[in-house]
Amino acid sequence: MSSALLTDHYELTMLQAALRGGVAFRKATFEVFARHLPDGRRYGVVAGTGRLLDALRDFRFGERELAFLRENRVVDEPTLEFLSGYRFSGDVYGYREGECYFPGSPILTVEGTFAEAVLLETVILSILNHDCAIASAASRMVHAAGSRPIIEMGSRRTHEMAAVAAARAAYLSGFGSSSNLMAGHLYGVPTAGTAAHAFTLLHDSEKAAFQAQIDSLGAGTTLLVDTYDVAEAVRTGVELAGPDLGAVRLDSGDLAEVAYAVRAQLDELGAHKTRIIVTSDLDEYTIAALAAAPVDGYGVGTSLVTGSGAPTAALVYKLVARQDEEGVMRPVAKRSVGKPSRGGRKYAFRRLDGSGTAEAELVTVSGDRPEGVRPEGDRPGGIRPLQAELVRGGEIVGAEPLEAARERHRRSVAELPATARQLARGYEAIPTVFDE
Repeated sequence: MSSALLTDHYELTMLQAALRGGVAFRKATFEVFARHLPDGRRYGVVAGTGRLLDALRDFRFGERELAFLRENRVVDEPTLEFLSGYRFSGDVYGYREGECYFPGSPILTVEGTFAEAVLLETVILSILNHDCAIASAASRMVHAAGSRPIIEMGSRRTHEMAAVAAARAAYLSGFGSSSNLMAGHLYGVPTAGTAAHAFTLLHDSEKAAFQAQIDSLGAGTTLLVDTYDVAEAVRTGVELAGPDLGAVRLDSGDLAEVAYAVRAQLDELGAHKTRIIVTSDLDEYTIAALAAAPVDGYGVGTSLVTGSGAPTAALVYKLVARQDEEGVMRPVAKRSVGKPSRGGRKYAFRRLDGSGTAEAELVTVSGDRPEGVRPEGDRPGGIRPLQAELVRGGEIVGAEPLEAARERHRRSVAELPATARQLARGYEAIPTVFDE
């Protein structure tokens, strides 16, 4: 399926005017960055790059797309002719998925002609703004949970394809599994799920429902025990499955208080290994509040797929350099009040102290590498380069498995100072230092 119409009308009218004005084929450099981190967060997480590369591969104007544009008089015939042969032939560099970022971090750089690069603005921002927001929220939840696993289960609270992207981003940031089968099919995200209240209500009794579930899925299944009376349901579940009952799920009430009562009851019944899973509108703050409770895992839905109050990463796509009449690349920058940008193509590095803890994000416009840059995977300390080649001459060269991004995120967060894991509103964990 073509991704070419996942764009805004004005991108095509800009293209038409640039073609007519004779400047469409000037070389141009666009960058994606955030002026600030939303909601006073300490760091952001890069996610969606893999989906973006897929969208770039499919960014083609076929007969149906061209017919739509012609019938609706979006652009003129010369522009349609250009679009009929559109292929991105430029280069793309960016932070790898799972990497942490900060205000001003050039997380994506697109180099090509103005004509081919300007058309990518909306599809790039729609993917990165969504996925980075979800991944950033998920990362906070994972750290609030500590060693306890979290399952993503928010598919019913968002757009159907946004649910798939959210499950992917959550897994990248450390969630253990998702309830979304399409995420498992497309991206290999582990999936999990047992039963809802409707299954219990379908049967003539809770006991009959539990027996049917155990017969089908085995004693290691997870029983939802708050349809009627929690204590009675726990007693019935252990009676039917024995001490090997896998888990019980709590989805309502004062979760901490109920968890203490259920843990005591399970131990009294000899079900010492039966785990307690809690759900019900959890976010990073409620997860942190349950840290001392006898809870073994969490299921997060609505808060995850809405970015836990920050559904966008506030990323922008700005022209930072363009070719002049002599063919020389010149920095350009927006100077409007409240929305300034920095001109020139950026290069990014992270400075680490001798123990490997991040101290600053170094962004240079000169293209010079700071002293002390070390190879990836080398000893702790020094300066670590952050950008990788993703597309070369229009060919995708930076695709990687999702598991690689998941591992990168673990390492990237681990190198941040302890303040990064604070949930309270505050300043970014490390400063962004520009060397111009």
